[in-house]
Amino acid sequence: MKKLQSTLPNMLLSLMFTCVASGVILAGVNKYTAGPIALSKAEALEKAIREVTPEFDNDPLGEAYKGVSFDGDSLLIYPAVKDGQTVGVAVDSYTKNGFSGEIKIIVGFDTGGTLINYSVLQHAETPGLGSKMDVWFRTDKNRQSVIGRSLAAGYLSVTKDGGDVDAITASTITSRAFLNAINRAYSAYKGTGADATTGATTKEGGNNE
Repeated sequence: MKKLQSTLPNMLLSLMFTCVASGVILAGVNKYTAGPIALSKAEALEKAIREVTPEFDNDPLGEAYKGVSFDGDSLLIYPAVKDGQTVGVAVDSYTKNGFSGEIKIIVGFDTGGTLINYSVLQHAETPGLGSKMDVWFRTDKNRQSVIGRSLAAGYLSVTKDGGDVDAITASTITSRAFLNAINRAYSAYKGTGADATTGATTKEGGNNE
Protein backbone atom coordinates (compact mmCIF):
# COMPACT_ATOMS: atom_id res chain seq x y z
CA MET A 1 0.00 0.00 0.00
CA LYS A 2 1.31 3.40 -0.91
CA LYS A 3 2.27 5.46 2.08
CA LEU A 4 0.27 8.67 2.52
CA GLN A 5 2.29 11.79 2.06
CA SER A 6 2.77 14.00 5.12
CA THR A 7 0.62 16.80 3.83
CA LEU A 8 -1.66 18.98 5.93
CA PRO A 9 -4.88 17.41 4.53
CA ASN A 10 -3.57 13.90 5.27
CA MET A 11 -2.54 14.92 8.77
CA LEU A 12 -5.98 16.39 9.45
CA LEU A 13 -7.64 13.25 8.06
CA SER A 14 -5.53 11.06 10.32
CA LEU A 15 -6.27 13.22 13.34
CA MET A 16 -9.99 13.15 12.60
CA PHE A 17 -9.95 9.35 12.29
CA THR A 18 -8.13 9.05 15.63
CA CYS A 19 -10.64 11.35 17.37
CA VAL A 20 -13.63 9.46 15.96
CA ALA A 21 -12.16 6.09 16.96
CA SER A 22 -11.40 7.36 20.47
CA GLY A 23 -14.94 8.74 20.80
CA VAL A 24 -16.47 5.41 19.78
CA ILE A 25 -14.30 3.53 22.28
CA LEU A 26 -15.12 5.94 25.13
CA ALA A 27 -18.84 5.78 24.34
CA GLY A 28 -18.69 2.00 24.45
CA VAL A 29 -16.84 1.98 27.77
CA ASN A 30 -19.31 4.45 29.25
CA LYS A 31 -22.25 2.36 28.05
CA TYR A 32 -21.00 -0.79 29.74
CA THR A 33 -19.85 0.90 32.99
CA ALA A 34 -22.78 3.30 33.57
CA GLY A 35 -25.05 0.52 34.82
CA PRO A 36 -22.64 -0.97 37.39
CA ILE A 37 -21.65 2.51 38.63
CA ALA A 38 -25.28 3.53 39.12
CA LEU A 39 -26.00 0.25 40.92
CA SER A 40 -23.01 0.73 43.20
CA LYS A 41 -24.13 4.26 44.10
CA ALA A 42 -27.68 3.05 44.83
CA GLU A 43 -26.37 0.27 47.07
CA ALA A 44 -24.13 2.72 48.97
CA LEU A 45 -27.05 5.11 49.44
CA GLU A 46 -29.36 2.36 50.71
CA LYS A 47 -26.65 1.26 53.15
CA ALA A 48 -26.39 4.84 54.46
CA ILE A 49 -30.17 5.01 54.84
CA ARG A 50 -30.19 1.78 56.85
CA GLU A 51 -27.52 3.22 59.15
CA VAL A 52 -29.62 6.25 60.11
CA THR A 53 -33.19 4.89 60.25
CA PRO A 54 -35.09 2.16 62.09
CA GLU A 55 -35.44 -1.21 60.35
CA PHE A 56 -37.70 -1.03 57.28
CA ASP A 57 -39.17 -3.36 54.68
CA ASN A 58 -40.01 -0.91 51.89
CA ASP A 59 -37.96 0.63 49.08
CA PRO A 60 -36.91 4.10 50.35
CA LEU A 61 -35.09 4.96 47.13
CA GLY A 62 -38.09 4.14 44.99
CA GLU A 63 -40.46 6.04 47.30
CA ALA A 64 -38.29 9.12 47.81
CA TYR A 65 -39.90 12.54 47.72
CA LYS A 66 -38.75 16.14 48.13
CA GLY A 67 -39.25 18.49 51.04
CA VAL A 68 -38.54 22.21 51.17
CA SER A 69 -36.11 23.44 53.81
CA PHE A 70 -36.42 26.73 55.71
CA ASP A 71 -34.19 28.43 53.13
CA GLY A 72 -36.30 27.28 50.19
CA ASP A 73 -34.08 24.43 49.03
CA SER A 74 -35.49 21.04 47.95
CA LEU A 75 -34.00 18.08 49.79
CA LEU A 76 -34.59 14.40 49.06
CA ILE A 77 -36.41 12.47 51.79
CA TYR A 78 -36.35 8.67 51.97
CA PRO A 79 -39.25 7.18 53.98
CA ALA A 80 -38.58 4.12 56.16
CA VAL A 81 -41.71 1.96 56.40
CA LYS A 82 -42.18 -1.21 58.45
CA ASP A 83 -45.31 -3.38 58.13
CA GLY A 84 -47.11 -0.52 56.39
CA GLN A 85 -46.27 2.07 59.05
CA THR A 86 -43.77 4.90 58.62
CA VAL A 87 -41.12 4.52 61.30
CA GLY A 88 -38.79 7.30 60.24
CA VAL A 89 -37.04 9.05 57.38
CA ALA A 90 -33.57 9.70 56.05
CA VAL A 91 -32.94 13.18 54.65
CA ASP A 92 -30.18 13.95 52.17
CA SER A 93 -28.85 17.34 53.30
CA TYR A 94 -25.85 19.59 52.76
CA THR A 95 -24.37 22.99 53.51
CA LYS A 96 -21.90 25.08 51.56
CA ASN A 97 -20.80 26.90 54.71
CA GLY A 98 -18.08 24.52 55.82
CA PHE A 99 -14.62 25.92 56.51
CA SER A 100 -13.43 24.29 53.27
CA GLY A 101 -16.70 24.34 51.35
CA GLU A 102 -19.54 21.89 50.95
CA ILE A 103 -20.47 19.26 53.53
CA LYS A 104 -22.92 16.51 52.57
CA ILE A 105 -24.69 14.39 55.16
CA ILE A 106 -27.66 12.07 55.48
CA VAL A 107 -29.74 12.42 58.66
CA GLY A 108 -32.25 10.00 60.14
CA PHE A 109 -35.28 11.06 62.19
CA ASP A 110 -38.10 9.13 63.81
CA THR A 111 -41.70 10.24 63.24
CA GLY A 112 -41.54 12.55 66.25
CA GLY A 113 -38.51 14.47 65.02
CA THR A 114 -35.86 12.81 67.19
CA LEU A 115 -32.49 12.49 65.50
CA ILE A 116 -31.66 8.78 65.24
CA ASN A 117 -28.29 8.92 63.53
CA TYR A 118 -26.30 10.66 60.82
CA SER A 119 -23.63 9.82 58.28
CA VAL A 120 -21.16 12.23 56.68
CA LEU A 121 -21.15 11.54 52.94
CA GLN A 122 -18.66 14.13 51.71
CA HIS A 123 -16.52 16.98 53.04
CA ALA A 124 -13.17 18.71 52.57
CA GLU A 125 -12.67 19.91 56.15
CA THR A 126 -9.26 20.04 57.81
CA PRO A 127 -7.95 16.60 58.85
CA GLY A 128 -7.77 16.28 62.63
CA LEU A 129 -10.04 19.30 63.13
CA GLY A 130 -13.28 19.72 61.19
CA SER A 131 -13.01 16.17 59.88
CA LYS A 132 -13.81 14.97 63.42
CA MET A 133 -17.51 15.73 62.81
CA ASP A 134 -17.94 12.13 61.66
CA VAL A 135 -17.49 10.94 65.26
CA TRP A 136 -17.58 14.07 67.42
CA PHE A 137 -21.33 14.63 67.29
CA ARG A 138 -22.14 11.02 68.14
CA THR A 139 -19.74 10.80 71.10
CA ASP A 140 -21.56 10.62 74.43
CA LYS A 141 -19.39 13.14 76.26
CA ASN A 142 -20.44 16.43 77.82
CA ARG A 143 -22.81 18.02 75.26
CA GLN A 144 -21.18 16.75 72.07
CA SER A 145 -23.69 14.15 70.89
CA VAL A 146 -26.72 15.10 68.81
CA ILE A 147 -28.00 11.52 68.74
CA GLY A 148 -31.37 11.31 70.47
CA ARG A 149 -31.96 15.05 70.31
CA SER A 150 -35.49 16.15 69.48
CA LEU A 151 -35.51 18.93 66.92
CA ALA A 152 -39.22 19.37 67.57
CA ALA A 153 -38.05 21.30 70.63
CA GLY A 154 -35.92 23.64 68.52
CA TYR A 155 -33.04 23.77 66.07
CA LEU A 156 -29.54 22.79 67.13
CA SER A 157 -26.76 25.32 67.68
CA VAL A 158 -23.37 25.44 69.36
CA THR A 159 -22.94 26.76 72.91
CA LYS A 160 -21.03 29.77 71.58
CA ASP A 161 -24.26 30.86 69.87
CA GLY A 162 -26.42 30.21 72.93
CA GLY A 163 -27.23 26.59 72.05
CA ASP A 164 -26.45 23.40 73.90
CA VAL A 165 -24.14 21.48 71.54
CA ASP A 166 -20.39 21.51 72.18
CA ALA A 167 -18.50 22.51 69.04
CA ILE A 168 -15.50 20.56 67.79
CA THR A 169 -12.41 21.96 69.51
CA ALA A 170 -10.91 24.75 67.34
CA SER A 171 -13.52 24.06 64.64
CA THR A 172 -16.48 26.29 65.40
CA ILE A 173 -17.18 27.10 61.76
CA THR A 174 -17.32 23.44 60.76
CA SER A 175 -19.56 22.71 63.77
CA ARG A 176 -21.98 25.49 62.87
CA ALA A 177 -22.13 24.31 59.27
CA PHE A 178 -22.73 20.70 60.30
CA LEU A 179 -25.60 21.65 62.62
CA ASN A 180 -27.00 23.91 59.90
CA ALA A 181 -27.17 20.89 57.57
CA ILE A 182 -29.05 18.94 60.25
CA ASN A 183 -31.45 21.83 60.85
CA ARG A 184 -32.12 22.09 57.12
CA ALA A 185 -32.83 18.37 56.98
CA TYR A 186 -35.37 18.57 59.80
CA SER A 187 -37.12 21.62 58.34
CA ALA A 188 -37.49 19.85 54.99
CA TYR A 189 -38.86 16.71 56.69
CA LYS A 190 -41.38 18.52 58.87
CA GLY A 191 -42.10 21.32 56.41
CA THR A 192 -41.67 23.91 59.16
CA GLY A 193 -40.83 26.73 56.77
CA ALA A 194 -39.53 28.61 59.80
CA ASP A 195 -36.45 30.78 59.73
CA ALA A 196 -33.42 29.14 61.29
CA THR A 197 -30.27 31.11 61.79
CA THR A 198 -28.82 28.65 64.31
CA GLY A 199 -26.08 26.64 62.74
CA ALA A 200 -25.29 29.37 60.21
CA THR A 201 -21.64 29.95 59.50
CA THR A 202 -19.59 33.12 59.45
CA LYS A 203 -15.86 33.33 59.00
CA GLU A 204 -14.21 34.50 62.16
CA GLY A 205 -10.78 35.18 63.53
CA GLY A 206 -8.86 33.32 66.19
CA ASN A 207 -7.76 29.72 65.91
CA ASN A 208 -11.19 28.42 64.96
CA GLU A 209 -11.71 26.83 61.58
